[in-house]
Amino acid sequence: MKQRIIERRINVNEFIYTVNYSEEDEELAEMELRAFFGSSASGPVVKSSVDLDVNRSPFIREKVEVLLEADSVADIVQKAGSIDIGSETFKAIFVKTNDLPPEKKVEYQERLEIERAIGWEIIGEADLKNPDHLFGLVACGGHWYLGRYEKNKRVWMKHIQKPREYSTALSARDARVMANIAVPEPEGIRAVDPCCGIGTVLVEALSMGMDIEGRDINPLVVGGSRENLAYFGLEGCVTLGPIEEVEEHYDVAIIDMPYNLYTHATPDELQSILTHARRIADRLVVVSIDPIEKMVEKAGFAIQDRCIARKSTFSRRILSCS
Repeated sequence: MKQRIIERRINVNEFIYTVNYSEEDEELAEMELRAFFGSSASGPVVKSSVDLDVNRSPFIREKVEVLLEADSVADIVQKAGSIDIGSETFKAIFVKTNDLPPEKKVEYQERLEIERAIGWEIIGEADLKNPDHLFGLVACGGHWYLGRYEKNKRVWMKHIQKPREYSTALSARDARVMANIAVPEPEGIRAVDPCCGIGTVLVEALSMGMDIEGRDINPLVVGGSRENLAYFGLEGCVTLGPIEEVEEHYDVAIIDMPYNLYTHATPDELQSILTHARRIADRLVVVSIDPIEKMVEKAGFAIQDRCIARKSTFSRRILSCS
């Protein structure tokens, strides 16, 4: 009976995600959340039916696959006895990130007591060092949820150091967010980065299993992009040439607009990039240091979402268009 209770809860397909970001990163993080979970999604916790790989986002920290739900901690502790893992080991974790009001904040000692209480109820063997299962307790929307717990391993950080660098390229973190905004659900989606530079977006997208191709007009950075992909053991197509020569059609294009001394582009050239992006792709995620909303609309796109990504005194505009 206890195992059947767990299976019934899993079939509901509810997941709780915790989110952590600085004030400077708020707009960027919230735009990524909206791409993943819908227009109403916002931190610090998100409840969704979307089963997302927690390692995809730089801002999502934890994921709880809901098994049990209750209105109070006492009720969830009592229900924890329905979890039976036999002779396997487990650890119960109180998830500190939640949407509880300040007056209901749970302090450290009380969190430990709640973890112990849940641990007493779960049928299995507790192991705090190397458990077979992790169970997380999280508060969201006035309810308490207990389920299978997973923590973000921040795998994108291994992509920070590349053999080929480009001073004005997107950071690995921001490139990962751009890829996520453009392709929140990779299945069956073809993407292209027609101004790929050294391949920062390509590295992140390919590492998440996305179907993406790269292209650039600069032969030096095309070589650098290929070298970076090979360095991380990623296979991807990177071709040389302008976007004007692209003949294939894609579901989405990701473009970090050229703006530095080595890839200087005139307003007419920038407009051409956007116009051809409309020709080759159904959707567009574009990054620019300058206001380009009018150029984007002139190219035939409608802006669906936007944000300003800030870093110190430097900022980039990010537009999601269709």
